[in-house]
Amino acid sequence: MHSKLFFLLAGIGGLLGWVPASAQLAGPGAIKANNCAACHQIHHKRVGPPFQQIANRYAGVPDGASYLANSIRTGSRGKWGSVPMPAQSQVSEDQARTIAEWILTLSDKNVGATKHVDKGALK
Repeated sequence: MHSKLFFLLAGIGGLLGWVPASAQLAGPGAIKANNCAACHQIHHKRVGPPFQQIANRYAGVPDGASYLANSIRTGSRGKWGSVPMPAQSQVSEDQARTIAEWILTLSDKNVGATKHVDKGALK
């Protein structure tokens, strides 16, 4: 029951540009736990695009967090160049949603509207 309420509020918050504090804090932990930083950094391209670039593309897109969470779990091709993102099926749906919500807080569109965890948190 509580997780359904959390995601309902998170979805509404996402539409309003607000992300729950729990997602802000849990996002970097889920990124570390699932080794996302092996391919992604916050501001600089590594193998995949930087998280901030992803955030800028999908911030304000209706249901953007769900779209990103799905891309994390199922992978993608051709969205960011020739290197595909392999499916990360070991990432739970809840973790993928938490990661996606946190990534969206990095958007330039959220500057001043949403506080997110220190950008050095992934080091």
